[in-house]
Amino acid sequence: MPPSPPPRRLQPRAPPPTLPASNPESAMALTARDLENLIRAAFPDARIRVEGDDGVHFAAEVIDESFRGKNRVEQQRAVYAALQGRMDGDRGELHALALTTKAPD
Repeated sequence: MPPSPPPRRLQPRAPPPTLPASNPESAMALTARDLENLIRAAFPDARIRVEGDDGVHFAAEVIDESFRGKNRVEQQRAVYAALQGRMDGDRGELHALALTTKAPD
């Protein structure tokens, strides 16, 4: 029986790329008003409430007739589309968004 080959040594992985620090004072920081304006551009007749003051963590409620008959995932995807890629981790503009969507009662 031939001898077994020596075990392969694994090469260390390169560390993951680091994202730019989220700094509310940076030029990339969003305000609640900025976020509301992005959403309003896509949903002009919606009732929109956005809260957040650190530039990267927000909570938003969007109530719009266009959500009627759509499930929650479809509704939220429509809002994320309105954010024009700002949820993208590489850009670092918007780290977290607690999002509530619904059609008017």
